[in-house]
Formats: sequence, structure tokens, C-alpha cells
Amino acid sequence: MECGRCASSLERPGDYCLVCNTGNADTVVLDLDRDRSTVTMLDGDDVVGETTVTTMPEEEGESAVIELRNYAGKIADEILRKRPDEVYATGDREVLRAIRSQLHHEFYRVAGDDPVETVIERRGERALEVVDLPPMEKLGGSHTTLIGERDGRKAIQTVAEHPHVKKVIPGPIDAGGTGSQSGLRAKVTRADGNGNVRLLLRDGSSVQENRIVTTARDVDGGQRVREDLNEALDDAELY
Repeated sequence: MECGRCASSLERPGDYCLVCNTGNADTVVLDLDRDRSTVTMLDGDDVVGETTVTTMPEEEGESAVIELRNYAGKIADEILRKRPDEVYATGDREVLRAIRSQLHHEFYRVAGDDPVETVIERRGERALEVVDLPPMEKLGGSHTTLIGERDGRKAIQTVAEHPHVKKVIPGPIDAGGTGSQSGLRAKVTRADGNGNVRLLLRDGSSVQENRIVTTARDVDGGQRVREDLNEALDDAELY
């Protein structure tokens, strides 16, 4: 493949051109399995390349940790070579967590039997505004206490890190719920007509409902943000 701007030869399809400093793929889609993953590069709505990364999973112990880290590293390297604006992922969460730990890119979860086609269809929808603020600057409201202590703060930060979240407003704590020994659980509820959602935190008999203001303008946009947030909470093992 050649660079679309200067026609220099690229080592792999979709690579960022170091000759003229031009990207040749603006999006990467990851379809992840524990032993075999597909990395697809898009430029606009066009597929410009596809790479398969494989591994032989180890059963347990330090060798398994090293093998997973190396496998994730190969996938992360493919992403770094492209310098994409967006990264979408579906599939094995353990592999995804290992990849995310090696990169600073924002990841978006995508569902469906054909993740590449789903991403292309989503790109045709009206884009949502991105809020470029540190997570803690999005925290507001008159209630400052969060249930769940460290896990509660982790859940709030996970939600606040999403680029389409404007503000997180903690609500009052209701201690009249049914007790549970499972620790803190977090879940984002269905979007309202304005595209905003609510984050429910449950810890033992305590429940806290937190308002999440998003950049979505309607139910459909809010549902997309809700799905992303619940996937992120699941990846953080809080869902």
C-alpha cells in the first residue's frame, strides 16, 4: 500500500506515513478472541487493511501473564502504527483490558455480528460533542458523599472519563435497600428524552442514584453512551 498523500510505500496497510506525516487510517476496529484477533483499518467508510494476530494461550502462572501481555502488545503495536482517531473493540474483555493498559487511546465498545459494518453505520449518525475535561472537573452538585468508598470513586471516575459525558451529579444516599454481600455494583439506566442517563450504585443496603449529563440530544444518542458506559463499568469489574 502507498501513502494516499505522497505515494511513499507503507510497510503495512493503513500505517501512518513518516515521510509526509499523514495518517492513512482514521479508525481501527478490533475483533478480539483469546487466541486470535482481527485488526481492521478504516479510512472514512473504506476498509484499507486487515491484520490477524494470534497466540497460544498459557494455562496459568507467570507464563500465562507474560503470554497475555505479549499478545496484547502485538495488537497495541498495530494500533500505534496507524495513529487512529478512534478505536472500536468487541470480544474478549481480558484481552481488551490488557491492550488498554498499554495505550492511551479512548476505546469504544461495539456490538453486532459484523463489528466493522456496525462501526461504519455508526459513523453515519450525527456525531456527538466531545467534552475535553479531566474526569474530576465533571463532578458537580450539592451531594459530595459517594457510597462504596474506593470502588464508588472508581465507578464515578470510569463514567466521567467518557468523552460524551458533560457532568456527573451525585444524588442522596438511600440506606433502606436490601442488603448484599457482593460489594459495590454499578449500572447505567436507560436514557431519557434528552439523552441523559443515571448511574445507580449499590453497596450492601445502600443505593445512590447519580445523574449523568451527556452530549447526546435524544434517546438514541443517550442509549449509545449508556452502552459504552456499562461496557466500561464491566471492564472495570464493577457492573
